[in-house]
Amino acid sequence: MVISLRPHNLARYRDLARLLVKYGRSDLVKQAGLGDVAEIEANGHAPEVAAKADELTNDLERLGPTYIKLGQLLSTRGDLIPPAYANALSRLQDSVGPFGYDEVERIISTELGVSISKGFASFDPEPLATASLGQVHRAEMRDGRKVVVKVQRPGIKERIAADMEALAELAEFADEHTEAGRQYGFGELLEQFRRSLLGELDYRREAANLLELGRILEPYDRLLVPEPIDDYTTSTVLTMQFVPGRKVTDLGPLARLELEAGRLADQLFKAYLDQILVEGFFHADPHPGNVLLTDDGRLALIDVGMIARVTKPMRSLLVKLLLALSDGNGRAAADAAIALGRPLDNFNQAGFCSQASDLVERSHGLSLDQLDAGSMVMELMRISGDNGLRLPPELSMLGKALLNLDQVAHALDPDFDPVGAINAHSNTIMQAQMRSSTGNTFSALLETRDFLEQLPARVNKVMDTVSDGNFRLKVEAFDEQELMRGFQKLANRLTMGLVLAALIIGAAMLMRVPTSSRLLGYPAVAIVCFLAAAASGFALLISILRADRRVNARERRRR
Repeated sequence: MVISLRPHNLARYRDLARLLVKYGRSDLVKQAGLGDVAEIEANGHAPEVAAKADELTNDLERLGPTYIKLGQLLSTRGDLIPPAYANALSRLQDSVGPFGYDEVERIISTELGVSISKGFASFDPEPLATASLGQVHRAEMRDGRKVVVKVQRPGIKERIAADMEALAELAEFADEHTEAGRQYGFGELLEQFRRSLLGELDYRREAANLLELGRILEPYDRLLVPEPIDDYTTSTVLTMQFVPGRKVTDLGPLARLELEAGRLADQLFKAYLDQILVEGFFHADPHPGNVLLTDDGRLALIDVGMIARVTKPMRSLLVKLLLALSDGNGRAAADAAIALGRPLDNFNQAGFCSQASDLVERSHGLSLDQLDAGSMVMELMRISGDNGLRLPPELSMLGKALLNLDQVAHALDPDFDPVGAINAHSNTIMQAQMRSSTGNTFSALLETRDFLEQLPARVNKVMDTVSDGNFRLKVEAFDEQELMRGFQKLANRLTMGLVLAALIIGAAMLMRVPTSSRLLGYPAVAIVCFLAAAASGFALLISILRADRRVNARERRRR
């Protein structure tokens, strides 16, 4: 793998190398051979990691949108960065200044094929919110519907593509040349980041996520998701229902009492358990800014560009893991984590099981204000990384989602117990999983029915045979006749070999006997013995080759 010398890539290499040195990971820079690029002074000393956590967020914001999103992803990887850094990066905001209204008009008219004045009854030129990938404007449709229009920042796809190219080269280089890369798999982490970022850059995919999430949350009367307007949505323009509301963190004690905040928190948590463990599709970024309290007392989930999917086998293992965490069963949690992950060559199973069990059992006795499910999952990720167990990226997304959910739930109800909620809804989760796999269940039930119907007759037959003294157990581990034929062939070939060896040795001895009978200039008896031995050896060789060819032909026919 060759590092690119393109100016943009070199600039990004230098930026990242400086960050690694500044925040205490100069060892990675030196292992990767980037010391010259970073312009590291020979007598320089890496500053203390803990003191630089907050400053790191500012540096990433200055590097631009790709690195802001990367920092947000890293905040979910407790196995890669210390807790102080994870907490600082979780507060990373991607707010930047707005771009001009003339650009908004150009993008909307190009994408929708209609000008703003004709497509909307009104359109607020001042953005409601801005971010590194785009900005949001309030508007009103011609039919009177209140909407928000999300417009992607011009040139952002090209800039992110260039940044991703530089990051991909560095990740591949680190995986091949550094111990940390081999242990944590930076290429795999970057691939997860790339998929997540591509999803956020395609607003059609976000519109589909809104519809899917709305379907999942339909049974919950206190939760809602804004509906997209399909005719006014493209890859860079997203139009959706406007949901007026305020952040849950702005609620006071009296407001919580009036709203039955505990019921809201419980329903929100249960809905996420359904998303993760039953549907395998969940909103991966439910931080307080993305969860609004509406004017009619419901919770609205917005900004669903970042979602995660969980396969059916992984869902079953996640159920075991979360139930083990909620029950305080450390050994069961460790076993579920090992089944979920991929052990590396240096995996320390005993150390991992001991630390994971200690974490779970120690956390089980904490009070509600000290305990949350998300922190336990994130700490489990860290322990796994330290012991050579690579857990799937989806688990880090789950940990981050649960961590954000804990914050939202505590903002709604300070006495809410997320671990208790997992226990309380475990029966419902198991029943829903059974319903989602009815085909397999019915098949298993039919096989069980057949087994139970035939079991009494089979047991009676066995018992009658035993009582009559006619019980026999026949085991055919191999074909006895074929084995004997093989031994016979081996004995014949060994005998033939001994006869040939005797002929050759006898002929050699006869060569020294004086005689007048000569053939081809040699003693006649000796040369006859030699020729007989040669002919017999050649015949034996042909016989062996033919036998082996027949055996190979039979094996091919069996396959």
